[in-house]
Order: sequence, then C-alpha cells, then structure tokens
Amino acid sequence: MNTDRYRFPFALLTALATLGLVCMGGLVTSKGVGMAVPDWPTSFGYNMFALPVNQWFHGGVFDEHTHRLWASSVGLLVVLLTRWMGGAPARKPLAIVGAVEIVAGVSLLGMGPEWRGGGAFLSSIGGVVVLAAAIPGFRLPSEGMLPMLAWAAFVLVQVQGLLGGLRVVLDKALVGHVTLGTLFGLLHGCLGQTFFVLLGVIALLSSPWWSRLPVRGNFAGRMEVRGLLLATGLVAVQLVLGASMRHQHAGLAILDFPLAYGRWWPLTDPESVARYNQVRMDESTVTAVQIQLQMLHRLGALAAVGAILTMTVRLGRCFGWASPMGRGALVWSVIALGQFTLGMLTIWTNKAADVATAHVAGGASLLLLGTALILTARRLTMPASAGTESSRTQGLPRAVLQGKP
Repeated sequence: MNTDRYRFPFALLTALATLGLVCMGGLVTSKGVGMAVPDWPTSFGYNMFALPVNQWFHGGVFDEHTHRLWASSVGLLVVLLTRWMGGAPARKPLAIVGAVEIVAGVSLLGMGPEWRGGGAFLSSIGGVVVLAAAIPGFRLPSEGMLPMLAWAAFVLVQVQGLLGGLRVVLDKALVGHVTLGTLFGLLHGCLGQTFFVLLGVIALLSSPWWSRLPVRGNFAGRMEVRGLLLATGLVAVQLVLGASMRHQHAGLAILDFPLAYGRWWPLTDPESVARYNQVRMDESTVTAVQIQLQMLHRLGALAAVGAILTMTVRLGRCFGWASPMGRGALVWSVIALGQFTLGMLTIWTNKAADVATAHVAGGASLLLLGTALILTARRLTMPASAGTESSRTQGLPRAVLQGKP
C-alpha cells in the first residue's frame, strides 16, 4: 500500500492539533489555573490517564488536565510523524531512544515512592517510541529536509513536556526575585509557538501544493525576502513580549486603551505607580516594569502591523495580487488587523479568557504565515536552473528515483 499520499493529511492534522494545544495553553494561562493540578507527572497522585472524572470539575482542574492530555496526544502524533517521515532509517534510532527512556523509567521506579510517577511516565513514553519503531511499512523516507524537521519536532515535543512539568514542580522556587515556575512557563509558552511553526512548515513542505510550486527565478523578489524576515521577526518579538506579560499575569497592567492611565505614555515613578494601584480596586497590584512591558507590547504591535501592511503592498506589486505570495500576504494583513483588534478587546473586556485565547492563536498564526511566506518567496526567487532537476523527476515513482527496480 502506497502511504505517501497520506503524509500531508497526517502532517496537517498534527499541525492543527498543535494549534489547539497552543490555544489550550493560552486558556490555562489566561485563567490563571496553571497550578490547578499541583503535581506532575501524576495528577493528584493518580496516573495522568486515570484521574477520576469526579475530580475534573473544580478549581480549574478541567482546563489544566485537558491541556496535559491534549499535549500527550500531540506527542503521540509527533512520534508517528517522525517514524513516517523518516522511513526505514528512522526505525533504529527511535528504538534506541525508546529503550533508553524505558530503562531510565524503570530505574526511577526503583528509587522510591516519590519517583514512581516520573518512572511510570517516562517508561510509558519509551514504550510508545519503541512501538512506533516497530510499525511495519513506511520504508522510504520523505524528500529533502522533512525527515530532519520531523526529528526536530520529536526532540522539541519532549523538551516541551519537560518544561511544562518543571513549571509545576518548581513553581515556588526562586531565582532572584523571579520564580522558576514563571521562567519555565515563559520558555514553555515561547517554545510552544516555535513548535507550532515547525509542524506547520512540515505540513507545508509535504503538501502537493508545494511540490507543484514552480521555481521562477524572480530576482526582483529577493529584496522582499529581507522585508519578510524583518516583519516576521517583529511578530516573534511580539510573541515573546506577550508571553512575558501572560506569565507575569500583567496583561492588564494598564486598564485603559488607547491611553495609558490617561496619558499617551504613563508615568512610572514610585508615586505614580502607587496611585495607579490605589485606583485599580480589585485588580492585582502592578509594578513599573510590568507597565513598561505592556507599553513596549503596544509599540511592538504598531510596528508589526505596519511592517505586515507594508510588505503586503510590496509583495502584491512584485509577485502579482493573484499569485500565491499576493494572496498569502493579503491573508497575513487581515489576520494582523484582527490580531490588533483582539489586543484592544483583551483590555476592554478585562482579559476575557476566550478573547485572550483567540489573541494567542492569532499570534501563532501570524508567525506561521510569515514563515510560510518567507519559504515561498525564497523558492520563487531561486534561479530557474535550480528547479530543472525537480521538474524532470516530478511524477516518477519514488522507487525509480532511488534506483530501485
């Protein structure tokens, strides 16, 4: 059975599941329920997958526990994707990694009751990886960089799981004036966006549309690649600033918009900050740093949206409005304007969880679409001779391309 045709749908499914995971993480942070389940990798002492249903529905447990289960499902999809994209060459390294994780997990089981949860969790992960290595079929690896990108996703999904767990386990440990829980939460949030973009790129490069995209040698578009890099970089900076605000619970450090405490740039001297905290009523107190961070986020939003709108005009003129670049840039601008609107609504609705979560999803989508436009622009601006070999071999059976009878 030829499974090549199903690689793209499976990669797309994995990317969409990852977007859902990013949204779920944003919802947990927006609601402030990241510690609703105070232990890890167990849940209230139970195996994560065996938590009684009657313990799900109190104090934000449903959101946090669903986030954990969703993350485990995404991890399973990524392991299968790595096996599929890597073909037969991926079987041995997967088996080795899985065996090492099983041995490490069993070792933890013998170290005492406090280590049993971690040992069982790690052994389970290793078992899944070994089973994936044992799946028959999938002999031929995917073309180009796809196997390597899938391995990168395999590593990142496990790092993400570890960071999420450490965010719980080390929630109160201090480094200076900052808790390790906050630091690990920030890394977890930022890496989650990167992980989603990586899965989106894998889906793009495995799609039939990408294989049909011609190499045109549009040298005039090479300058636009630099502009795309700048605009996408501004989006990435915005995501880091936004994650910093969420994990410090400083999304409402300023309660009004477009002004900030009645000024275009608020005063942040100790007396002014004390006065702001007096009028915040039931809101949590804020610091000068949190206020300045939100102002930087506002300025960054203006810069990012301005850069995206500018690049949309330039890409439409360079490649044509009916081209993939022109249409993609228009979608990019629409999402950017929607994202700016969601940012305003986040403040005006007192950070309603659904609005804040949509804002997180919009930021991740902007970063992915910017990355996709960069890759597409680079392909369209390659010298035409670079696509000669691919055009000659397009449509030939994979076995023939790899010298198999």
